[in-house]
Amino acid sequence: MGKTTVILQNEGYQTTIQTRHHTYHADEPIEAGGTDTMVSPIEMALGALGSCVAMTMKMYAERKKWTLEGVEIELESERFKARDYADYEGDERYVHEIRKEIKLFGDLTDEQRARILEIGGKCPVHRLIATPTFFKETLLSDEESIEPVQE
Repeated sequence: MGKTTVILQNEGYQTTIQTRHHTYHADEPIEAGGTDTMVSPIEMALGALGSCVAMTMKMYAERKKWTLEGVEIELESERFKARDYADYEGDERYVHEIRKEIKLFGDLTDEQRARILEIGGKCPVHRLIATPTFFKETLLSDEESIEPVQE
C-alpha cells in the first residue's frame, strides 16, 4: 500500500492530502471551526467505507457472473457514551455506530442479495475499522522532512 501525506497549513483546518498521483482536500464544517470548503475527515471515512463495500460487492458479483447492475449505499455515524450503548461491554468511554442503508440493483435472487451483502461486510476498509488496529507514530523534528509522495 502506498503512502498518504497530509499537510495542514497554519490557517483554518483545511488539509491537502496526497496519495500516489492524486491530490484532494478535507475541511471541517463552519460550526466545527472550518470553512466548509471540502468534506470532513469523518465524511471521507464514511465515503471510503461505502466505496469499498460497493466495489467489493461488484467484484464478487462479477466473479459469480450475477447481474448486479448497481449499488447505492447511504451511511451515517453516531457517537455514543459507551455506558449508554446496550450492545457494548468494555472500558472505552465512547463507541461509534455506523449505519448503512444498501440498495442492490439487478435481477438477483434473495440468496444472491444476502450473499452479496455478507461479502460487502468483509471489504478491506470495513476490516480496517472493525478489527484491532495498532498505530505506530514517530514524531519528527522541524528539520526532518517527510518524504514526498512519489508520482
